[in-house]
Formats: sequence, C-alpha cells, structure tokens
Amino acid sequence: MPALKVLLIAAAGFWIYHPVLNGAWLMDDAIYLPHNPLLHDPARLWKIWFAPGSFIEYYPIEETVQWAQWQLWGNQTFGYHLTNVVLHLVNGLLVWRLLDKFGLKLAWLGGLLFVIHPAAVESVAWISELKNTLSLLPFLLAMCAWFDYEERNRPRDYYLALGLFAAAMLCKISMATFPLVILLYAWWKRDRIGWTDLRAFAPFLMISLALVLVTILASMSFTANHHREPGLEQIATESFFQRLVGAGLAFAFYFSQFFWPVRMMPLYPQWNIDSRSLLEFLPWPIVLAGACWLWTKREGWGRHAILGGGFFLILLAPFLGFTTISYMNITPVMDHFLYLPMIGLIGLVVAALERMAEIIPRDLRSTGTGIATAVLVLLALESHGYAGVFVNPETLWTYTVQGNPDSEVAQNNLGLVYLNSGRFPKAIDHYLQALKINPDYATAHNGLGNALAFSGNAAGALDQYRKASRLDPDYPEAHNGLANILLQNGQLPEAKAECEEALRLRPNYTDALCNLGLILAQQGQIPEAIEEFEAAQKLNPTDVRIQQQLSSLRAQLNNGTGKK
Repeated sequence: MPALKVLLIAAAGFWIYHPVLNGAWLMDDAIYLPHNPLLHDPARLWKIWFAPGSFIEYYPIEETVQWAQWQLWGNQTFGYHLTNVVLHLVNGLLVWRLLDKFGLKLAWLGGLLFVIHPAAVESVAWISELKNTLSLLPFLLAMCAWFDYEERNRPRDYYLALGLFAAAMLCKISMATFPLVILLYAWWKRDRIGWTDLRAFAPFLMISLALVLVTILASMSFTANHHREPGLEQIATESFFQRLVGAGLAFAFYFSQFFWPVRMMPLYPQWNIDSRSLLEFLPWPIVLAGACWLWTKREGWGRHAILGGGFFLILLAPFLGFTTISYMNITPVMDHFLYLPMIGLIGLVVAALERMAEIIPRDLRSTGTGIATAVLVLLALESHGYAGVFVNPETLWTYTVQGNPDSEVAQNNLGLVYLNSGRFPKAIDHYLQALKINPDYATAHNGLGNALAFSGNAAGALDQYRKASRLDPDYPEAHNGLANILLQNGQLPEAKAECEEALRLRPNYTDALCNLGLILAQQGQIPEAIEEFEAAQKLNPTDVRIQQQLSSLRAQLNNGTGKK
C-alpha cells in the first residue's frame, strides 16, 4: 500500500473523529462498561466465554476486549474512543485490500470512502458499538482468506477463513450471513454454484447456525433473569404484511442513506405503516425489477452489480425488520447497521468511477477528478460535523430532539440529562413532553418521579413511581423509587418490600442494595445493613458514599449502638 495514500486515509479519519475522542458515555455505554456488574466479578472472563446468559449478548471476544479496556482505562473514555477510531482506520485499509483483490485500480479510494462516510459515524463515535468496528476486522480478513482459497485452493487459506469467520461471529452475531456471501462469490466467479461450493460452504453454515442459536438462548436466559425490555409486544403483534412493508421501506432508507447521507440522527421518526397502502409496497417491485434487469446484463457489467448489490442486501437482511429486535420499538432504522453492508455499494462506486475514467474524454478527466474530490470533501465535512454531536449526552439528545421532536425516547433521555445536572424544571418539561407523546411510557413516569422527588414534591413523585410500576410491574427502578419515598415518609415495612422487589428483579442493583441497607439500619439491624452495603461496594467499589455509609455503620456496631 502506497504510504501517501495510507497517510491520507489515516489523517482524514483522525480529523473526522477527533471531536469525539474525549467524548462522554452515551446511550448503552453505561450498561456495557461502568455499570456492568460483570466487570467486578472475579469470574468474569470465565462467564463471558463459558456461561452464556451472564450478559445481554454472547459476544465473548468483544466482551473480553471491553474487559481489557476497563483494566487499562477504567472510567476514562479517551482510550475506548481511540480504540474504535483505530479499528475503523484498519478496517478502511482492509476494505482497500479486499477491493484490490478484485483488480480495482482505485481500491484505495474505496478504503478512503469507507473511512469518511457519514454512515460509519454512529459505529465509531459510540463506545458500545465496539462490536461493529471489532467484528468487521476478522470478517474482512476472512473474506480475503476466502478469495485466496478460491485462487490457490490451499487448505490453509480455507481453514484460516473458517477461523476468522468464527472470530467475527464471536464479536457480533450479525456476521452470520457470511456463508451466503461466499455462495454469491462462487456464482459471480463461475456462473454457477456446484457441489464443491456447497461442501465448502457447509462448515461455515454450521458455525453460523450454532452461534446464532447460542446467542439467542443466551439472550433469552439473560432476559428471563433480569429486567426485561418493555415494549416488544408492539413489534411482535405486527402482521406479516406490515413487516414486509417495513422491510421494503428500511431497504429503501438504507440504500438512499448511503448515496445521500444528510441529517443523520441516532433515532429516526417512526413510520406509520399501513399494509393496505400499495404505495408503501413500492420499494419491493422496484428492487425486483432492478434485480431482473441486472440479471439480463449478467454476462457483462450486471454480474458485478449483482455481486455488490447482493453483498449489500445479504448483510443488511438481519436488520430489515423480519425478526423482532428491541430497537424497532423506538426507531425503524439505525445508521450503524450500514457499517458492514455499505462495503458492497462502495465496491460498485469504485468500479463505476474506474469505468467512467476509461470512457470520458481525456480533457474532461480533470473536471471529473475535481467533482469526485469535492464529493469526498463534502462527505468528510458531514461526518466531522455529525461526529461532534456524539461528544456528550446533552449535545446528542438536544440534536435528536430538534430533528425528531416526537420521539418519546429522545425527550426522556434529554430529561435525564437535565435531571443528572440538577436542572429539574427542564427535566420535568422534557419528561412531560415524552408522556404527552406516549402516556404509557413507564420510563418517563419514573424519570418524572425522580425529577419531582429532587424538586421536593414527594407526593407527585410517589404518584409517578406508582404509575410506572403499574405500567411495568417488572421495572426495578420504579420499585426503588417507591422505596425512596416510603423511606422518607417513615413507612419502613412498605419501603423494605419495594426494595426487595427491585432486588428480585435485578439482584445486582446497587441503589436498591443501599436503600435496603438504610432501611435495615433504621430498623436497628446494623449487621444486616452492613451486609447490604458491602454487597453494593463489591459492585461499585469507587463510590465514596457507599464507603462513608459503611464506615458509619461499622462505627455504630463497634460502639455497641447496633444490634448484634
């Protein structure tokens, strides 16, 4: 790889993402890292590999890397962001290498386009999307190894591709469609799929199916033993035709988002799908007509278009909405799902640019180069600006609410930002906005309860916590909020019952453990209170307040003021 082009790709990537290198924790980051109880579990490494269901997903390689990062950087986010950026740059160079294996002279341009494309920003700027940047690396290496096997027929290349594919799957399960990609490649290369291709394909398929099954069972086990994700019932009751319509609209969105990536956002407005509307079915006839047209051109350039477009569709298929995924209840599409599929479209763009460079008159080539350069610069500027949105929760959710004011989740999250910063009137306003959009949103009722409690309105807070617990009886935060208010009111038995219910739903809930400790202390059960605070300290050893409470309780016990 020419050094100058490598430096250009690296410089472009670091320029785009430098605003976010010191960015704060966002969205799910706290679940995966600072508030992940497994980080402090001595058996963490064993559990993430050999105890599926110990965490939300079974991605042992990704979780091992996160554990190593936590040992290195703890709560300092710079290292996590830097890891994502470096992985993204390496992936860009591997995209270059992959396209080079097709003989594309402008393959390096594909690597640059991948690095600077705005659709990659969410994957790179969001710490918990390490699963995306990490899994793509072995995936691309597996693709390269597979191409080497096709060219040289060496068993070593085959087993290398198989091992790298398994590694990609152990980083993120969405790599499962890789076996279909190698069948598509076999057709592209030989105009057929023979028994030899199917025999080579079979071990990849078995690994894919086995790890998909393990991941599904692990997720079900975790959900059964922890607080469930509310709201999935809405998705589960959608008809087949509604899902078919949604899948077509999602495909059209992702395809257009690649070619016109403007006004991107973390949460897009929901679609009101009417399966009786023929217009909403329109994307599928267009896709089928396009596929048929390309099939008629398969003896020439259409063959390459089918390969690139097929790669895009195969890798995007898991995110089109045919299966129930939790994010679909708050947004129909998410940009980070484009991170891998868009490589197929990038390959087509690079191939098209090469063909155009061959056929346009020589005196117009400088104009064409200028136009291409301007497009790349505009893409980089768009990505740089969007990356700046991910610097902290307030910037992110203010931006999202401006673009999607009808998102109850965005309104709720902005309310949480104001709550955490002590701006309670603003927090209350955004929680009320969320509840205006969705009156049955238990999370917003709970957040409003917190804001009212901090504002001194205990009666209002109690009412909101009760509404939250009625709407979602398995919501531990609502039970813990009730315990807080009941504790303040001196209703210790009722407060204790709410704490115990919160801990039944989430055994490692630090705040509930502390509240139970306070209740037991007020009941004179100092040794039992100490046990609860010690359990909380194991989960959050850096919390000064827990340490202070423990010191006070131990002093009471030593002074003989607590029961023994």
